[in-house]
Amino acid sequence: MTPTEKSPTRVRAMFARIAHRYDLLNRLMTGGQDLRWRRDLIAGLDLPEGPWVLDIGAGTGDLAFEILRQRPGARVVAADFTLPMMYVGRKRPGSHRVLWTAADTLALPFPDRTFDAVVSGFLLRNVADLPRALKEHFRVLREGGRWAALETTPPPRGLLRPFIAVHFRVVIPLLGWLLAGDREAYRYLPRTTEHFLPPEEMARLLHQAGFVDVQARPRMLGTVALYFARKPPA
Repeated sequence: MTPTEKSPTRVRAMFARIAHRYDLLNRLMTGGQDLRWRRDLIAGLDLPEGPWVLDIGAGTGDLAFEILRQRPGARVVAADFTLPMMYVGRKRPGSHRVLWTAADTLALPFPDRTFDAVVSGFLLRNVADLPRALKEHFRVLREGGRWAALETTPPPRGLLRPFIAVHFRVVIPLLGWLLAGDREAYRYLPRTTEHFLPPEEMARLLHQAGFVDVQARPRMLGTVALYFARKPPA
């Protein structure tokens, strides 16, 4: 995809347009499986009691709320550069327990070594400069801190690939048009999946950023992965 397609201004405007239907369409596009993936992602972090956690690209706060469900004593910062997404999240029950803040993943407004964990959900494929974002995530983690991301992966080759392509190129844009009135946004999102990095390339970038213990756990016929990594101890 071209740099223009992933420019922060364009991505911010697109997510602002679909904020009011984003959660509903996520449930429909994944058959509700995205909720289970988020549960698995946070459970896989094995967070200590009372951690400081950054949910970057938080959107409406699905991961932030899941962290609080599993670790009620956690202090969660939900950060995003699309304010309308966070406005939707702040209307949800329990939103007062989340610290909401405007932030760009390419230039996080937090000191070094602030968080015990950094998490994201469906953020990375939309980032214009992924290596820079990963370095920022690494910077704000404490030594030994944990990193995790729920992200799409390019459809694997095989008999099911043509059917997956139909879902991406026909079904998802149609749902976006019918329910969000925005066919173009839901053409862009499948394209980011088809053109994003495979797990082995994602692992290479994480290692380059300084992370260790990198893992990728596939879901949904290999079109989604749960990524885990850790900042080395001091």
